[in-house]
Amino acid sequence: MGPATESVLYNPAGGVLHCAMHVVIVGCGRVGSGLAMALQRDGHTVAILDLNVRAFRRLPEAFGGQRLVGSGFDRDDLEAAGAVEADALAAVTSGDNTNILTVRIARENYGIARVVARIYDPRRAEIYKRLGIPTVATVPWTIDQVHRSLVHDGQSAEWVDATARLVLVERRLPEGWAGRTLVDVEENTRIKLVAVVRAGSPRLDVHDLVGQEGDVLHIAATKDSLELLAERLGPVHPVGAQERPR
Repeated sequence: MGPATESVLYNPAGGVLHCAMHVVIVGCGRVGSGLAMALQRDGHTVAILDLNVRAFRRLPEAFGGQRLVGSGFDRDDLEAAGAVEADALAAVTSGDNTNILTVRIARENYGIARVVARIYDPRRAEIYKRLGIPTVATVPWTIDQVHRSLVHDGQSAEWVDATARLVLVERRLPEGWAGRTLVDVEENTRIKLVAVVRAGSPRLDVHDLVGQEGDVLHIAATKDSLELLAERLGPVHPVGAQERPR
């Protein structure tokens, strides 16, 4: 059984806004309840499952979706939540095993292509990524963000892909690059300038841009080319860094 056909939402002024989906959420904690409201605001229909009826108190009165007491790996409960017609499913309970089992059932039994599982153990997260199961490893992500904020050296990756070989880094333009063509930072297939933030506005038309003071560069690179990138851009000036008052 495959996912249902998505309905299209239209703007009264003309034009398509987006496709409305039916989404099943398993787990009504802070993440699940917040996700449910965000999806509802976007115009999607939502059914949320939790084993504890008290968990639904996190949902505001404005929530118009289904609240179901049940399990993410009980097929009767999933079908009551609309899994047969669902376009997407998120498993965000506090249990790694529950979340992974839920998304596997969603894919294998109901043909739901868009799934994501919340995972606390980073070792498990890596395994499931290799199996093609999208995961969100909450604790490791938080640790990484805090670590970058505290000891950002300008070479730390803002984002790393599942192979751990492709990274996205953010660098403030060094003084010596003002007036230079920014794509000169690129290196064949290993370093690519993706975007430039200038005066608070993102720019994707980077090909002919000439560097200006205050530019922030977003650069995609293979991990083994980071040293070369550091050589090209010179001394690191981390974004947001300020000189300490004397």
